[in-house]
Amino acid sequence: MMNIPFSPPFIDEAVIDEVVQTLRSNWITTGPKVAALEQEIVKLTSSKAAVCVNSWTSGAILMLKWFGVKAGDEVIVPAYTYSATALSVLHCGATPVMVDINDDFCISADAVRKAITPKTKAIIAVDIAGWPCDYDKLNAIINDPEITGLFVAESFKQRILNRILLISDAAHSLGAKFNGLAAAKKSDVTIYSFHAVKNVTTAEGGCICLNLPDHFDTAAEYKYLRMYTLNGQTKDAFSKSLGGGWKYDILFQGLKINMPDICAAIGLAQIKKYETQLLPLRKQVALKYYDGFKDMDWFISPPLMDENRESSYHLFPLRIKNITEDQRDQIIEDITSDGVAVNVHFIPMPMLTYFKSLGYQIVDYPMAYQQYACEISLPIYPQLTGEEITFIINTVISAVKKQFANNLVPDTAIENMKPARISF
Repeated sequence: MMNIPFSPPFIDEAVIDEVVQTLRSNWITTGPKVAALEQEIVKLTSSKAAVCVNSWTSGAILMLKWFGVKAGDEVIVPAYTYSATALSVLHCGATPVMVDINDDFCISADAVRKAITPKTKAIIAVDIAGWPCDYDKLNAIINDPEITGLFVAESFKQRILNRILLISDAAHSLGAKFNGLAAAKKSDVTIYSFHAVKNVTTAEGGCICLNLPDHFDTAAEYKYLRMYTLNGQTKDAFSKSLGGGWKYDILFQGLKINMPDICAAIGLAQIKKYETQLLPLRKQVALKYYDGFKDMDWFISPPLMDENRESSYHLFPLRIKNITEDQRDQIIEDITSDGVAVNVHFIPMPMLTYFKSLGYQIVDYPMAYQQYACEISLPIYPQLTGEEITFIINTVISAVKKQFANNLVPDTAIENMKPARISF
């Protein structure tokens, strides 16, 4: 028996050295390390600008406020995502309009189109497990004259854009590709998470990538957003510390959501080797899982790669045909009892107490429930050894076989679910 954790952070000597260097510099809050991390993110994603913040959630609240989203407005989100996607909308006083997903976990473009009203100000599309949404379809919708005709611009930024804002919840998808380019290029705004379990971590943190249309002044927007993360203050602490320029002003009601250098140092060391080392190792694990399960008749593969898109391999969301939620839970119990930590991504928001209290009901999102009920997220990270991967595969197969041996397939089981298209 082994003891395999679900998602430990990648901490090597380079990470430790970068953090120690920051500590010895006597500057640990927002400063040169954050600036360096932002530049690495710009380089990785080919974005016009990147603004580091203290969490994905903070970044989403900031960008919704930046766009002028307020009470009475609507923001379309998938029902199948982590709660922060909708909570960021609620923090702005607006209403999250939940829609169902496709069988690849991503938001349904057809459902999005049907949900748009004159109150719709933004769409937050979520790249589940690292798999990019179909941004071509979403962009076609928001630029459709019929849809742009519905848009009611009520703020300065809304008047400049003059259509629905497309935000990518890319918490899982750093390094994902769309048509051979960084997936971040397909949205107006892409927001990453650098939480402890993500492909690149800063312990806690996130980053906003801007790819707004050319009639926006990206340099000016970056400067404005940087001030917004520091309470609307004209000078950050690092600039003030250089001497002479101690005076500052507060220009507007901002937030205090900046990323400190001590956190940025962790991510900076990781991102420098992300494309050459860390991401290829994650892909290698995913492909080994696929090879290990592909001959199982109960196996529904996660989407990993097709003719347009490639995952960032953040999660390996295994799905099992013809099981109920209770059976899935028992399989998890059996897997974990053998020493393999697994997870579920995600409990659909309409199943959570708070969202149920707001009137959302899971019955309205059948595909979200189907994906949730049969999904098990397996460990996937660069430190996994070949021996550990083989052990995980065998442990999962054994647990599923045990469940099928002990239970007849119920009439209410998931049916007609086919593996996503995979091409390597």
